Amino acid sequence: MPTPTVHAATTTVSGIAFAATTDNANMKMPSYFNLPALDVSVAFPQATPASNFPPCASDYFHFNDLLKPEEQVIRKKVRQFMENEIAPLMTQYWEKAEFPFHVIPKFAALHIAGGTIKGYGCPGLSITGSAVAAAEVARVDASCSTFFLVHSSLAMLTIALCGSEAQKQKYLPSLAQMKTIACWALTEPDYGSDASALMTTATKVEGGWILDGQKRWIGNSTFADVLVIFARNTTTNQINGYIVKKDVPGLTVTKIENKVGLRIVQNGDIVLKKVFVPDDDRIEGVNSFQDTNKVLAVSRVMVAWQPIGLSMGIYDMCHRYLKERKQFGVPLAAFQISQQKLVQMLGNIQAMFLVGWRLCKLYESGKMTPGHASLGKSWITLRARETAALGRELLGGNGILADFLVAKAFCDMEPIYTFEGTHDINTLVTGREVTGIASFKPVAQKRAIATDNRQLFSFLDNY
Repeated sequence: MPTPTVHAATTTVSGIAFAATTDNANMKMPSYFNLPALDVSVAFPQATPASNFPPCASDYFHFNDLLKPEEQVIRKKVRQFMENEIAPLMTQYWEKAEFPFHVIPKFAALHIAGGTIKGYGCPGLSITGSAVAAAEVARVDASCSTFFLVHSSLAMLTIALCGSEAQKQKYLPSLAQMKTIACWALTEPDYGSDASALMTTATKVEGGWILDGQKRWIGNSTFADVLVIFARNTTTNQINGYIVKKDVPGLTVTKIENKVGLRIVQNGDIVLKKVFVPDDDRIEGVNSFQDTNKVLAVSRVMVAWQPIGLSMGIYDMCHRYLKERKQFGVPLAAFQISQQKLVQMLGNIQAMFLVGWRLCKLYESGKMTPGHASLGKSWITLRARETAALGRELLGGNGILADFLVAKAFCDMEPIYTFEGTHDINTLVTGREVTGIASFKPVAQKRAIATDNRQLFSFLDNY
């Protein structure tokens, strides 16, 4: 870099004059400095951006044949919607970290909100149909998939599985039509993986409950009409569920800024200060933390299908890009190393799909255990993470541009790897099931604490 020439009033670097001020507010820029960026199709005409989404090329083993006709119809309908309606705008909203609220009515028209819930205006899909729909949304945009799963597979499902008949009648029809949107608030600033230790409290008062506490990382929370909140009953010390409506006194929600993944998702910090919830909005079927597992068992299956869809989209993008992009006079697809990585990605997707499909069948037959769901989620996200990394390599410099999907998907994969149980926590859930030994709190730490206590008591006995 050239050595700056310092004058009394300016500093010159590479021929550009900078004012001698601490903030460089008066620096003289080129006349073209503020010109808008070239459209990517003009700047890089050799490959098609993700706004024109590639056809699906990842079903190498014809897994579509495993789906029932009605599940295939759902898959096709959601795929067409995502490619036509969401692909052209997703990069713009991801870059701005804003949500495209105008597409919610179009999402509602798909009639998939509520997934497996029967009645109350919900579609009553098979879990496989619901999972495939989630994958097709994630194939184009993982943020939209997360928005949808929080609304449908967490909040709506909690009301359907644990709510009273009156609550189901009151809330589910509007949520199914997506006239109202819901969020699901379990995680707290101090309690993520250790969610059962949450500290938000619910105190019984005449006619209802008073909620005090804080929640963090809650998707959809900044604009949700209905907030499903989990809090500790101060009388029983057990975890209970509550339905909180937007804008009630004492409730504030603020957006979490500066995320590098799932940027379209509006994650928020929820603060509850003496929020009153009437008795009618206490979710009667949530009386302990174990009751949340009824919901998490289904949602974890759904979340396992997110990285399947995300990986499908990455592969489809790379498959087209490698045939369009040329170097050394030939398409990148002609190079052995490109083919090796592409086939490795394809193999990952075939295995991921089969694990996800089997999870659905285990659930449908009543045989799925928490360990099954956790192994599915942890293993699939691990393979998807690898697939995203390989895709990023294949696209070279364009692998860091959201315009070509892979960079965006690479970043989106990181929170998916972490939420609904981190990879490590899900591994330990399965480990506990296969060994019969829980290892969440290290034995060595317990022994050290016990030893310290014995030493303390021995010390005190001498005085």
